[in-house]
Parts: sequence; C-alpha cells; structure tokens
Amino acid sequence: QVQLVESGGGLVQAGDSLRLSCAASGRTFSSNTMGWFRQVPGKEREFVACISSGGGNTFYLDSVKGRFTISRDDAKNTVYLQMNSLKPEDTAVYYCAADPVGWRTGRATSLYDYWGQGTQVTVSS
Repeated sequence: QVQLVESGGGLVQAGDSLRLSCAASGRTFSSNTMGWFRQVPGKEREFVACISSGGGNTFYLDSVKGRFTISRDDAKNTVYLQMNSLKPEDTAVYYCAADPVGWRTGRATSLYDYWGQGTQVTVSS
C-alpha cells in the first residue's frame, strides 16, 4: 500500500515556475514507477510525465517537453515535477500516481494503482 500527498500548487502568472512535490508513505516507493497526471473539469485525466524505478527512464506529454522535469528522491520518498514557462493551458488539478510495476513507464491511468488527492495549479494570462 502506498499513500501519496501532493503539494506545491498555486496561482501563478504565465511564464512563472512552480515545483510540485509528492510525498509517499510505504517502504516500496523506490520500486514504483511514479507519474504525474492532470485534469480539468469535463475532461479526462491526462498523462503529464512519468519516471521509472531508479529514475533511468522518463517520459513526457509532448506539450510539456522542455518545460517540465520529473525527478525522484528515493531517500525522501518524494517525486517532483518542476514546471517552468507555465502557460494558461497548464491550468489543472495535478495528481501524483504510483505504478507498482517499476520497469514500466506507461501513460494510461489504468496502470497506476495509487493516487494522491491532487493539487490545483492555476496559470493566469
């Protein structure tokens, strides 16, 4: 069982940066692939980025490549999402998720067994 708690969201202007954090409980954090997703009202939850167990592989949504960076600190049981050059279209609730199959770097929500409660990111123009 993994419990996830996101933090770091807020209201910023276009072009600003934010760093989201996701703190995980449980001894199995390092063996999980960790992902970030986002959702706006009326739309499906969207994959943003993921990082494999050990951090060797990362994948990003095309629209965030070069602006967002996912990283993990297994000693702190924490995964981060550094978001730079934010745009109004990045506005969403951002969710952290864990996939126990640590070699897998999937983008489908169905692959992730554990989810945080979400943190709101609002980017004004």
